[in-house]
Amino acid sequence: MTKTNSIYNYPLIEVRQINDLRDMVRQSKELYADNVAYLVKDPVAAGKISPYDVDIKQKRKDEQDFLPIYFDRAAADFEAFGSWLYEKFPQGARVAVIGETRYEWYVTYMATVNGNGIIIPLDKELPSSELLTMLKRAKVDVLVYADIVYPKLQEVEDQLPPVTIAMDPPQENTSSLYFWDLLAEGHKIREEGNTSYDDLHIDPDEMRIILFTSGTTTMSKAVMLSHRNICVNLMGMCSMINIDESDTCLSVLPIHHTYECTCGFLCEFYRGTTVAVCPGLRYIVSSMKEIQPSYVLMVPLMVESVFNGIMRKINSDAKLKKKFNFGLKLSNLLLKIGIDVRKKIFKDIHAVVGQNLRFLIVGGAAISGDLIKDMRALGIHCFQGYGLTECAPILALNREFYYNDNSAGLPLPGVDIKIINADEDGIGEIIGRGPNVMLGYYEDEEKTAAAIDDEGFYHTGDIGYIDENAFVIITGRKLNVIVAKNGKNIFPEEIEFILMQHDLIKEVIVHEVEENDNMLLSAIIFPDQDVMDNDEELKDKELDSTEVKARLEEIVKNVNKDLVTYKAVRRVEIRTKEFEKNTSKKIVRAKKYD
Repeated sequence: MTKTNSIYNYPLIEVRQINDLRDMVRQSKELYADNVAYLVKDPVAAGKISPYDVDIKQKRKDEQDFLPIYFDRAAADFEAFGSWLYEKFPQGARVAVIGETRYEWYVTYMATVNGNGIIIPLDKELPSSELLTMLKRAKVDVLVYADIVYPKLQEVEDQLPPVTIAMDPPQENTSSLYFWDLLAEGHKIREEGNTSYDDLHIDPDEMRIILFTSGTTTMSKAVMLSHRNICVNLMGMCSMINIDESDTCLSVLPIHHTYECTCGFLCEFYRGTTVAVCPGLRYIVSSMKEIQPSYVLMVPLMVESVFNGIMRKINSDAKLKKKFNFGLKLSNLLLKIGIDVRKKIFKDIHAVVGQNLRFLIVGGAAISGDLIKDMRALGIHCFQGYGLTECAPILALNREFYYNDNSAGLPLPGVDIKIINADEDGIGEIIGRGPNVMLGYYEDEEKTAAAIDDEGFYHTGDIGYIDENAFVIITGRKLNVIVAKNGKNIFPEEIEFILMQHDLIKEVIVHEVEENDNMLLSAIIFPDQDVMDNDEELKDKELDSTEVKARLEEIVKNVNKDLVTYKAVRRVEIRTKEFEKNTSKKIVRAKKYD
């Protein structure tokens, strides 16, 4: 699919050219030296207290303020830790990093990838057995870890890489080195005139990053990315959405995911944007109020949580609800004639999420177009992006002022997206090609050949279509497609999506079952206990009670009225506990559920 700027509706934003991530850091250091790169509630990282303070844990815990770290300081630390790595591992090291989002994580990533090393971000939620498998598969030389994962590492300590580095003061009886010791050594190396790290050759097309996917069906794959993969993705998405040095991003997602790493860490250093590190999921709302961010990267569940929290408060007070409904009608009416008073009418809501909030970027899974519209009605702008680890990660993105709420977005500049094996409705597999597509799967030529065709298109495994305005619409996953008796494809995610619009349904899987030699669709539903507790008829009932099942069957019956016959759900099964999920919080569909 050939694209011109015409599909983007308004001009793309001019962005500076970067050849690799070291080039990006050097440019940003010059452009934004005195700007704040990070805001952290960590007095050690910010230089407020010594990394050797005897009360370091308590003082970190007690820190109330977001403290600044400037671009020039951050860039200097990247170079210093990189210089230490190069002195100890002149041939290059494979460095795994694991822990919560924090300054030491950022430094480790940049120092490694901008030298002659390979960085391997790992998921802190994985069990020790899986972590060990990944460390071995990636042939890791150095493991940089946070205290939060130390108990897991203890379980396999005799099998860990030869060098381990603790971000926090090392525990007793451990041979781990201390991150802050090594950073100081790196600065000393440079002060003594040894800046050879700066001159290391970077091939933009060599593997420099290994990312393990969090698959819902099979063993995780190890994705190989290069500097070019990341850099073209940064330039492409920043040409579609205007982010600059006046902005602040609140970082709330796990940093090991390429969505957060590329879009919520590297992108900001490229554009001179401040990243405020949220100290934990339960602090998102309080951090938004304190930081007043310009934007936040979220997954759909987070947006739903924010919206549901707002509506719960409104619905709990009849007077407030009446006032809200009037304000909503007035706001919508004025918007039709070009007058936007949403922030004034819903000032109490914006006092919580922040008066400076321009938008929420939503990725990681599909989000309801209706939810996006509901949030926008309150003056909170949301739009979706579409990406995969294998694409560094962004393939498509909605724009701030040009969007389709039901779509994953427009192809990034330089990215070709097309549909193959389309059915009569134009729905088929989404494939994408561009310089952001991975080098392949590490040590797995067979899977690489299956994923990337001879023309360089990556086969996403997602099913969908491209509309008349070039927006990509995703309808399901290829692996999950059910073929009806009439030969038609049924995408269970479509039906699940509709069912999930009902409050009583917290989680659902639609699958195929056999009954009397016939195949039919069944919905396995995990009801929402909170909704039941606020329902007069259901509040004292068990999840699998006849009353709950009857209500769910009524919901399904009403949904079926709007579905073609072959897509109708014929059976309802109740589940009394949540579905098993991977570390990305996606349901593991391959598992058989009773």
